[in-house]
Amino acid sequence: MRRLGVVSVLVALTAGVLALAPGPAGAARVGPSAARLLTLGRVPALPASIAALGDSITQAFDALGLAGGFTPHSEPVYSWATGTAGVKSVDSQYLRLLAVDSKTKSYNDSVSGAKVGDLAGQVTQAVKQKAQYVVILIGANDACTSTIAGMTPVATFTKTFTTDLATLEKGLPKGAHISLYSIPNLFQLWTLFHKNATAESRWSLGICQSMLSTKNTAADRTKVLDREEAFNSALAAACKKYSNCRWDNLAVFNDKFTASDVNNLDYFHPSVVGQNHLAAVTWPTSWWPADK
Repeated sequence: MRRLGVVSVLVALTAGVLALAPGPAGAARVGPSAARLLTLGRVPALPASIAALGDSITQAFDALGLAGGFTPHSEPVYSWATGTAGVKSVDSQYLRLLAVDSKTKSYNDSVSGAKVGDLAGQVTQAVKQKAQYVVILIGANDACTSTIAGMTPVATFTKTFTTDLATLEKGLPKGAHISLYSIPNLFQLWTLFHKNATAESRWSLGICQSMLSTKNTAADRTKVLDREEAFNSALAAACKKYSNCRWDNLAVFNDKFTASDVNNLDYFHPSVVGQNHLAAVTWPTSWWPADK
């Protein structure tokens, strides 16, 4: 079992992740070297459509924080995956593709509160949409439960996701590609705000009590983190079976997000700044990385 003191320092992005290419609003964020590789046929052709599968993170739930009012709701225009609010707020994966091809379509099939057991319905949607590029971020709700005992068993998670990915692979059009992302580090979230009385008060309303309950011990939080790491390993193993599936090598899990990346309403979901940060973290491990 991993010691939390060791985990807390594992926050650097995975070695080898390419840097985000800078550029003005509307400029292509597919780097020149990637463009050359496209010409040589060494990277896939840019997709005509993107579909996002996942949970409330991809729905940009509560992204505006208190500025969005006290009623929790999704703000998908700010999604790291398919957001359309504009590159100055969230330079989403969709906008990066749209800057190259203005006809690119996007579908946000994610559902707030979804667990891996709910992914099948989203897979069905992506297949119907004939998506050429699918991004997946799922699993946080399988670890974030009301009790530690209520977390999804690893065997169940593994079997379910493996089946759903196989269905997606079978149903997508020829030449489609998938980017699969690791679950964000829940212990990192606790580390940021566990001394913040307001955050603890919001968490006590029922947010991720398996990790965030004030009654938890260090051993309790380690159990949750161990489960999350097991989920990430299961995701990586499933993706490895397919040549058109690209795993992020724990780029999201290892990311050192900060307090500004978390909204000030529930102190759990990414803020608009956090959604933009997540887009920047995920894009370099996509199929069309920007230049160094």
